[in-house]
Amino acid sequence: MHQSAPAPRPRVLHLAQPVDGGVARVVLDLARAQLAAGLEVVAACPGGELAAGLRALGAEVHEWRAVRAPGPGLPGEVRRLVRLLDEVRPELVHAHSAKAGLAGRLAVRGRIPTVFQPHAWSFEAVGGPTAALALRWERWGARWAHRVVCVSEAERSMGERAGVRAAYAVVPNGIDTRRFSPGPPAALLPAPGPASPVVVCVGRLCRQKGQDVLLRAWPQVLDTVPRARLVLVGDGPDRETLRHLAHPSVRFAGAVADSVPWYRAADLVVLPSRWEGMALAPLEAFGCGRPVVLTDVGGARESLPPALAARCLVPPEDPAALAGAVAALLSDPPLRAALGGLGRRHVLSTHDVRHTAGRIAALYRDLLGTELRVPSECRESILS
Repeated sequence: MHQSAPAPRPRVLHLAQPVDGGVARVVLDLARAQLAAGLEVVAACPGGELAAGLRALGAEVHEWRAVRAPGPGLPGEVRRLVRLLDEVRPELVHAHSAKAGLAGRLAVRGRIPTVFQPHAWSFEAVGGPTAALALRWERWGARWAHRVVCVSEAERSMGERAGVRAAYAVVPNGIDTRRFSPGPPAALLPAPGPASPVVVCVGRLCRQKGQDVLLRAWPQVLDTVPRARLVLVGDGPDRETLRHLAHPSVRFAGAVADSVPWYRAADLVVLPSRWEGMALAPLEAFGCGRPVVLTDVGGARESLPPALAARCLVPPEDPAALAGAVAALLSDPPLRAALGGLGRRHVLSTHDVRHTAGRIAALYRDLLGTELRVPSECRESILS
């Protein structure tokens, strides 16, 4: 009896620059889920830990030489990407963040299904003439994206208000709730104890993440909780500037391969960002059962259960408000425990990465016009 050959697996190309931080974690999580679902996953990026992580998962990885910011090297980056596309011949391209979205859409120009995921809009990150150019490009380039995936309704609304007319889809960020889970704190700091609580801020050391605001707020926190300690986990271009602002009780942990031990070591996690699409750090902290304080920027309210908004949200670039919220929670251990437990339940129900992967699989299915096999744990989120 003749048996028909199995349908070919869709070939998806993930294009990524930057290759660190939240963007890299999103790409790795999606690749892991898509490989499990039977897709043929290919990635193009400038190497680094993202490339190594993708290869370890079994994805096909091609080096795409590209710097983080647009500049005079852009035409060469696009030409290299055109050659790579001819070699890989993907059925769908998923471009992550502004730079990959710029080069990817210029190279593909809508000839095959293209998904662009900004991970926060490029025009938020800059000012003056550069912001105007970034906005002009996003308005123009939207015609070459079959879907623009935003991680929050706030991010989508900002794009619409800015005049970026696109076929939008909102897929909230998710985390691996099995990895980011409660556990005993590692011995990362000396002399732990209730009188010396630990505040942890995880993120790239850059203007977006607002560590400078936290460092300006920190002396006011110490007025209320004198033995509190602050740890900045991450690296980035503002490292030396931030060191000059730091009180002696502040530790710079640098870039770490695994942030879970630091979340578990924290009594409170703080993210004082100036802008976001939907930050991963608060979700990861909640996954580990830790309470958070974060600024009320794009996606922040959507990442919180409603009951936590009054306790956990502060205005951006307001050191006094940030200090007040941090000091209040450091002074109330039972409340911190309650908020951390509520946050853990919230991410389990709403921000598990398997839900995110399921929604992305459904989006790919619509664009490719084919049925994608989806792991059983993702189906509920697709049908909801």
